[in-house]
Amino acid sequence: MNVVIYCRVSTDKKSQETSLERQEEELRALAHRNQFKIVDTIREQGSGFDLDRDGVFALLETVRREEVNGILIQDETRIGRGNAKIALIHTLMKEDIRIFSVSHDGELELSESDSMILQIVSMVEEHQRKIHNLKIKRGMKRAVERGFRPEKNLKDRGNKEGRDKIVVPIDEILRLRRNGLTFHEIAATLRGLGHDVSKATVHRRFREYMDRQIDT
Repeated sequence: MNVVIYCRVSTDKKSQETSLERQEEELRALAHRNQFKIVDTIREQGSGFDLDRDGVFALLETVRREEVNGILIQDETRIGRGNAKIALIHTLMKEDIRIFSVSHDGELELSESDSMILQIVSMVEEHQRKIHNLKIKRGMKRAVERGFRPEKNLKDRGNKEGRDKIVVPIDEILRLRRNGLTFHEIAATLRGLGHDVSKATVHRRFREYMDRQIDT
């Protein structure tokens, strides 16, 4: 499993450097015990209540650009406190990222109250996705009722002169990604638009595009 080590202390005092070093040492030991491959190590000094942290954005960027399966933290307070903690854990969970901590010597175990909050947030987002997909479905239905025939524009739907169907429209993937949607949400949106794609396919095309940008 590929993982990112994330270490944080609350202040920029010189004395906190020792704490950062200790955290990293303990997290490397945790990775070694579980035979994880460390792809990046992020260390930062800042308040856990603040979401506007360089380390947080570096972590999310690494998660989205690399083949990362999990992150390692000393305990749940290192990733954040209060609402910031809930927001970050929820974001990572949506990316299918597992969180491991030294304090649990394994996968992070959330408190009952935190689990309940995350469940409520997930339920709200799921209903928002359903509403979004229903709007797309209703819009397509109205278009068909007014004479639109999508099969006439696609070669694989009987029209040899029609255009090839763009199975995975990369421009749309990039636009939705910039709007903060997860790969799961992007796949669901594209399926609503008639593209038969999975989350894995969307993620692969996105990574291929990003890799090409790096090469150029």
